[in-house]
Amino acid sequence: MFAIQITLFSLICLLLALSVFFSFRARREKEPAKRGLYSARMNICMGLMLVMIAVTQLFFFSESSFRRIFGTVLVLLGLFNLFAGIRNHGHFDRLLR
Repeated sequence: MFAIQITLFSLICLLLALSVFFSFRARREKEPAKRGLYSARMNICMGLMLVMIAVTQLFFFSESSFRRIFGTVLVLLGLFNLFAGIRNHGHFDRLLR
């Protein structure tokens, strides 16, 4: 159980770092297609990070209604970011080809 928590925490930190990295890359990029591609990658990383945080809230802490509501909201927000990031990544990837 402890190894799973350490693994999830490491993945959350990695996805956080990737989100920040792609955010900086998107803001510094001059070409609009590459800017959109980096923003899409940031959304994908952020969506996965939110889902991981929700999993830790739902399964590794004591049961409470606030944690369930918070975890459910994070899952929905994360899945929306993941879906939007994948859709935008495909769009901007086609533009760059």
